[in-house]
Amino acid sequence: MSIAPGPNRHPLVLAAGRAHPELAKNVAKELGIDLLGVSAYDFANSETYVRFSESVRGMDLFLLQSHTMPVNQWIMEQLLMVDAAKRASAHSVTVVAPFFGYARQDKKSRGREPISARLIADLFKTAGADRLMSVDLHTAQIQGFFDGPVDHLWAMPILVDYVRSRVDTGNVTVVSPDAGRIRVAEIWASKLGGGPLAFVHKTRDVTRPNQSVANRVVGDVEGKDCVLVDDLIDTGGTIAEAVKVIMAAGAKSVTVAATHGVLSGPAKERLTECGAREVVVTDTLPIPQERRFDNLKVLSIAPLLASAINEVHSDGSVTSLFDGNS
Repeated sequence: MSIAPGPNRHPLVLAAGRAHPELAKNVAKELGIDLLGVSAYDFANSETYVRFSESVRGMDLFLLQSHTMPVNQWIMEQLLMVDAAKRASAHSVTVVAPFFGYARQDKKSRGREPISARLIADLFKTAGADRLMSVDLHTAQIQGFFDGPVDHLWAMPILVDYVRSRVDTGNVTVVSPDAGRIRVAEIWASKLGGGPLAFVHKTRDVTRPNQSVANRVVGDVEGKDCVLVDDLIDTGGTIAEAVKVIMAAGAKSVTVAATHGVLSGPAKERLTECGAREVVVTDTLPIPQERRFDNLKVLSIAPLLASAINEVHSDGSVTSLFDGNS
């Protein structure tokens, strides 16, 4: 096990579950250390077993696990790792969940519903987590669900740098997929040269998950290179319909930029056929080859995660990574 040097007297150690091993290896490489060995397997009845292969006593331990499918299995595995770390006398335990499971269930839309995102945060705290780190939570309020420090990282700088190289910044309109994400679109627009904004007016039936209807575009997109921004793409229905509506309104092109590429079910087919020039996501979630397509671009989130981990370990400033805005 390699330990990152630094001013903190408690050594930094990075461990990961089985959900996204490639990302874990890339973060370790950026940190200049090796991953802590973890023995993890499932019993015949699907129960999970975990054990660290080396001592973590007195360490600042960062446990990386992105909540990809099957979500419940990987959350449970990470919870067990937190518990194991606390019982092994780790000095501190930071849960690093690049994609935080259940984040879309952050409020009650109807009576007799749970607030599942709050429950997941409570579970990590009960297991013994001291700190939580995630990328582009579905809503900022989730930071308040965890009783402890939360590092809310933005993938926007990574996405913006790439998109800026792919579009004519003098002819860009940034489009929000709904009215609720206008503030994010405003920040995008300022970083791409201060162009105009638009949003897609859509309706959604809360009783039918992963389904919405894109009605029309509010704003000027005619002849524009449009950048459609969102936090995640799941089945691709919302984004694909938004792209079609934007193109029907006379847009020159549409580039889709989102942090989390869930890409479940029919997403590949929908995004391939919707007319988007390019779909840009990060690798907060693993995207197997069978879910990839020609106009998909996947950017690495590892440098951002490594920088944030270094800042936390050295008692530095995570907000300094985002011009003080995180």
